Amino acid sequence: MSSNMDDTVQSTQRFRVAGLHCASCKARLEAALSAVPGIQEARVNLADASATLSMLGSVTPLSIREAAERSGYGIEIDSGSFPEPEEQDENSRLARDTLVAAALVLPVFLVEMGGHVYPPVHHFVARSIGLQASWMLQFLLVGVALAGPGRRFFESGVPSLLRGRPDMNALVALGTSAAFGFSTVATFVPALLPASARAVYFEAAGVIIVLILFGRLLEARAKGRAGSAIQALIGLQPQVARVVTESGEEDRLIERLRPGDLVRVRPGERVPVDGIVSEGSSLVDESMLTGEPLPVAKADGDVVTGATVNGEGALLVRATRVGRDTVLARIVQIVRDAQAARLPVEALVDRVTAWFVPAVMLVAVLTVVTWLAVAPELALVAGVSVLIVACPCAMGLAVPTSIMTGTGRAAELGVLFRQGDALQRLSSADTVAFDKTGTLTEGAPRLTHVEIAEGFERQEVIEAAAAVEALSEHPVARAVTDSVERWPEAEGFRSLSGRGVVATVCGRQVRIGSARMMAEAGIDVSALADAAKERARLGETAFFVSVDARLAAVLSVADPVKDTAIRAISDLNAGGHRVALVSGDGRDAAEAIAQRLGIGDVFADALPEAKAAVIRDLSRSGTLAFVGDGINDAPALATSDVGIAIGTGTDVAIESADVILTSGDPRGVVTAIGLSRDTMRNIRQNLAWAFGYNILLIPVAAGALYPAFGILLSPMLAAAAMALSSVAVVTNALRLRRSEGNFA
Repeated sequence: MSSNMDDTVQSTQRFRVAGLHCASCKARLEAALSAVPGIQEARVNLADASATLSMLGSVTPLSIREAAERSGYGIEIDSGSFPEPEEQDENSRLARDTLVAAALVLPVFLVEMGGHVYPPVHHFVARSIGLQASWMLQFLLVGVALAGPGRRFFESGVPSLLRGRPDMNALVALGTSAAFGFSTVATFVPALLPASARAVYFEAAGVIIVLILFGRLLEARAKGRAGSAIQALIGLQPQVARVVTESGEEDRLIERLRPGDLVRVRPGERVPVDGIVSEGSSLVDESMLTGEPLPVAKADGDVVTGATVNGEGALLVRATRVGRDTVLARIVQIVRDAQAARLPVEALVDRVTAWFVPAVMLVAVLTVVTWLAVAPELALVAGVSVLIVACPCAMGLAVPTSIMTGTGRAAELGVLFRQGDALQRLSSADTVAFDKTGTLTEGAPRLTHVEIAEGFERQEVIEAAAAVEALSEHPVARAVTDSVERWPEAEGFRSLSGRGVVATVCGRQVRIGSARMMAEAGIDVSALADAAKERARLGETAFFVSVDARLAAVLSVADPVKDTAIRAISDLNAGGHRVALVSGDGRDAAEAIAQRLGIGDVFADALPEAKAAVIRDLSRSGTLAFVGDGINDAPALATSDVGIAIGTGTDVAIESADVILTSGDPRGVVTAIGLSRDTMRNIRQNLAWAFGYNILLIPVAAGALYPAFGILLSPMLAAAAMALSSVAVVTNALRLRRSEGNFA
């Protein structure tokens, strides 16, 4: 956002916002920020008090700040830490104000409500200090509570009311002012009121302040727990690294590290940067990244990731990525971006909250006017109750709090939603298509079967084959060499294009290749031809080995299916999903894998463009998720309704995806779908509560039940109900912290 930035370049920046309290605040700030020239989109998240702006380079920090302040909110660039010191201070002030307000209001509450519950209390007060003195003391105590802890409602609510854009604070300010003002008149100039209406409601005004402050405190703490996943992720990052320099070792803050720095990692410490091991060997626990419980051996030249835990060995690591470029920082940013996303379902909330507060004020006015005509003594109570009970907080929190908790829990389980709205799309996915290589299989061919001809020893043949393949660059060569620890030297290596390879090993000519190659050399393969055909039927690559013009063996190489793939496909089938395999491999290999895994639909010989076309066709029958890992999967990932990338795959595939599985486990697909369904179910529950609460309680507060049942909601109960509404929504969202993403 510097002044020399290209005005046409669009960037996205996250800001912290102060003063957000309800859905009306969210809508008002979004409108104000969107009106700033150059801001393309403004997304305000009530749950974590943030604003994410997509804007051109011409937008200045000053214009953003001025627009926010004109609407009554403070705004500043998010530094990336969590939680912000200002946020911690605000929560501390909220807790202090709640305690002070409770201490001031408690005597008033005990005197007034105690007299209703136990009449002798009322008589005692009248005989001791007198009713008038009691009212004056209540005026002083509640007045201090309103001017001190309750001042925040007036500082925000009155300006918003004067601007013609009232929010929840305006409702609270109006309600408490009405109760306090009426009581003040009854106390000091009672002649202005009819004798039947000379009563005080100081306790109502005071208790409203206490209950709303207490509700906000509970809400703030609950929202903090909703963001605990981000806090936990950031907590994994060491704050100090031990840097090796020419003059020795020194401790350095991670913010000061640069690519190329040498960092010493002692046993038991977390790796502070992404880098490459320059010296030493150890076992590194990468479970925070991959979910795999077993540590991974690391030695010279191996890649290590920041925040993973070093084992018993010491490592010297050369930093390759630091700060915001590390894998951990990227994961944190992905989760934050997802938490700030706007789901399509929020459009309904935005439309309702646009007119909600003004409508509530109109209902309150009509309530007062109606009761003044019927029963004047009830007019104030009913009007204040309507203002207090109709809190739009719950509506504003219903969606973002669930998103925060759901995406945070997903990150803990190894699922990163790069696009928040993928949550909603994935929850309705009825077809899941998989790439094969590297997604359902290990992506590394292995020697799976050896059939030895009569007259040869197994170990002798494999070592001879490894000696020849060690000089080959064919993909199956490593599968053979990895199957033995050592092999003899080979000489005279030749590659016969499309047929095989030949070399001399220990003075004997060794051929490895197809049946055609053997036939050209006059070698009869009929003794092992059936074995080769059987391995090919199973989707393996079979080839023959001859030694000195005699058939020695048939070897078969295959890309093994991941142990977890069978369980993942089984769960998807059990969950009623259509599962498809879309692979660039030949039909025999693809169908063999599909049959083993229980996949019904197979699309083989699919090049990248063909994969995208297959995905488009499958999408016509419903929402489709495609799972892949390679560069050739990028078009299909981008074409699908929801692209899911295996995190061990290529950067191109990951950048094309909506969801990333940080490990290579296909069961993460089941977890992702299950979590998306749990989150959307949670959102629907929250919205049902938030809307239903207001639909039911506003008429009750207005006195709709009084004529028939004598029930009239007091302002104190209205305040308690309002606080309960927001806390209930956030508490329900927190249940997602226990979700395991199971649906089958």
